[in-house]
Amino acid sequence: MDSFRSKLVPVTSILAGVVVLWYVFAVILNAPFQRDLDSRANQTPGAVEFIGKTLAQPKPTLPAPHQVAVNFFENTFLRPITSSRSLVYNAWVTLSSTLLGFAFGTALGIIIAVGIVHVATLDRSLMPWIIASQTIPILAVAPMIIVVLAAIGVTGLIPKAMISTYLSFFPVTVGMVKGLRSPEIMHLDLMHTYNASASQTFWKLRVPASVPFLFTSMKVAVAASLVGAIVGELPTGAVAGIGAKLLAGAYYSQSIDIWSALVAGSIVAALLVMVVGIAGRIVDRAMGGRPA
Repeated sequence: MDSFRSKLVPVTSILAGVVVLWYVFAVILNAPFQRDLDSRANQTPGAVEFIGKTLAQPKPTLPAPHQVAVNFFENTFLRPITSSRSLVYNAWVTLSSTLLGFAFGTALGIIIAVGIVHVATLDRSLMPWIIASQTIPILAVAPMIIVVLAAIGVTGLIPKAMISTYLSFFPVTVGMVKGLRSPEIMHLDLMHTYNASASQTFWKLRVPASVPFLFTSMKVAVAASLVGAIVGELPTGAVAGIGAKLLAGAYYSQSIDIWSALVAGSIVAALLVMVVGIAGRIVDRAMGGRPA
């Protein structure tokens, strides 16, 4: 109970501070437009009334937390799941490409990591290019991927999944390489003493040692995969998905919808990371690991 309280109090305090600062900046950023509205209407509201107006604008520069919360609740719980305005529906559309891209990225990252660990030439030649690939802005890569795949008739889910793959394979590759190389020399010498083959050393020593590193990197990869799916929806002109909600909100100056979609994306990312973490603990216990 004390451990839970020690974690809850700091998190709650930081969250409360963020909300307070959010309200302060909402008033500051929305004030100029509200002054302009009041001057046109020949109104001189008091300080309290003026602050209330800045926090109740239909299209504010920075929505207040309660405006985002109300919009999120309405579009999550009060709309049919099949509605194009439902955040659940749009989150599911984005989640589909996220999971597919994450699966591709994880598989690709593991394959590349195995090659790098066992082939010295790949370690010297491929790894620098993998690192360099992540210096290219995803906003520049996404349209090219969409255009190239559309030219060969590939549209829909696959292009977005490919962008997710591009972002998610890198952390898996780096984590898996570190994990496969984590066994100590003493353990490798012991396997050599047992006259174990390279495949036996790989499956009985390197792979079990790499599992904690793999799931840690997968937490980063699944969040990056979600970002890739959202970015992939922007140049495709998608009509559904969190990226489509962001694009529509920006087009129609619906800042509250934009922030509500961002909150939905954050919740999806947190749930995905939590699921990967739970899966990692289950695998760790199945392999005989003990909780710290």
